[in-house]
Amino acid sequence: MSQQHYDLIAIGGGSGGLAVAEKAAQFGKKVAVVEHARMGGTCVNNGCVPKKVMWYAANLAHAVDDAHGFGIPAQRRETDWRMLVEGRESYISNINRYWDSHVEDHGITRINGKAHFVDKRTIEVNGVQYSADHIVIATGGQPIVPPVPGAELGMTSDGFFQLQEQPKNVAVIGGGYIGVELSGVLQALGSHVSLIALEDKPMERFDPMISEVLIEEMQNQGIDMHMGFQVAALSNSAEGIVIADKQGNSLGGFDTVIWAVGRRPNTRDLKLETAGVEVLSNGIVPVDGFQNTNVEGIYAIGDITGKVPLTPVAIAAGRRLAERLFNRKPLMKVDYDNIPSVVFSHPPIGTVGLTETEAREKHDKVSVYKTQFTPMRYALNQLNGGHGSKTAMKLVCVGDEETVVGIHMIGDNVDEMLQGFAVAVKMGATKADFDNTIAIHPTSAEELVTLKVPEPDPVEESIDTGLEWSEAV
Repeated sequence: MSQQHYDLIAIGGGSGGLAVAEKAAQFGKKVAVVEHARMGGTCVNNGCVPKKVMWYAANLAHAVDDAHGFGIPAQRRETDWRMLVEGRESYISNINRYWDSHVEDHGITRINGKAHFVDKRTIEVNGVQYSADHIVIATGGQPIVPPVPGAELGMTSDGFFQLQEQPKNVAVIGGGYIGVELSGVLQALGSHVSLIALEDKPMERFDPMISEVLIEEMQNQGIDMHMGFQVAALSNSAEGIVIADKQGNSLGGFDTVIWAVGRRPNTRDLKLETAGVEVLSNGIVPVDGFQNTNVEGIYAIGDITGKVPLTPVAIAAGRRLAERLFNRKPLMKVDYDNIPSVVFSHPPIGTVGLTETEAREKHDKVSVYKTQFTPMRYALNQLNGGHGSKTAMKLVCVGDEETVVGIHMIGDNVDEMLQGFAVAVKMGATKADFDNTIAIHPTSAEELVTLKVPEPDPVEESIDTGLEWSEAV
């Protein structure tokens, strides 16, 4: 077999693989990227980007619904799903073309196909072997479909982005990021949605305040919530797809079922064992803080590492890895603490740092500041008897100086406002720093710098002091 040698090969043309390849090429190295599908990976093709397009469409639908309350003549009609999909796919194709030319312009070799390891320095793609001093595994993940009878009647999030017609009656199975986001989009665009999840509440790993407000908002939007429902089987009936649980209960009449129960690493076909790379039973490739696997010269970044499965994290890991390998910066690595995250639900969720529960487990002195309100955006709607989406915010502070270690928000525009506040948390800002910042009025963001009275400590609150909370402080 013929063999070509590179300084670095990235297996995977998604966010992480492209980031490390681009940076290495900028340092003058000979680089190749292996990808069997469209450039950009999940984020560009079946994740962040198309999802955000659909989310914007859903927001516009909500705006039309609310326009009458402001005296704006507007009327909702049936969503032109085909037009929306065509526009979305055109936008994605432009990004694909950008990355194709970007890779070429940087002198990076694109190898089309699926790779597997031959040894710790060699991979094989379509019968051709390629070797490298450094090999980066950045193959991302794929949706999980649980092994239950009739599972094939449901589609994954990948299938959602292939829909050419809008579903009428949809069941979304899963209460995490993907399930919550797709449920909100579909309901806003005119589908009837049932969210089904094994968990007792959606987004259960987030601060409890988030789940409480989210449940209320989703129900107000008309989404049917079926929590604590353990799916056992799917079947067809004359009325549509039926979903049954282990207790014999069933939900039916669905024309579409979407599995959104998580993702697993794309490592199964890489033959990592031939290179001696450790792989966990769930497909995750363990790495240290510098993205090193247990084999020298082989690295893993992105979702397959089991760390924080976010596109910007994979990009940061790729760039820092290239800096360390080729730019004499041996200590460059990703700091996985205080990574901000947003869920594009309706309304959106933004969070960074410790939840209240986590903070109380790690620190002796914790103070919590909360607020909940209806933004001015909905003021006239409420005056006319309409619904106003709520906003809720929480600051979690620790120590005598009240260092801000967590911010948790749900509400309009929190996705945009979180980025700046995440910088403050990363820099170790205190509650006093927030208080000393002049508010921008009238905005929802100003609430974070005007919070005054902390919530009662749950332990102290249970003790009868004979004083009201305001007196105690």
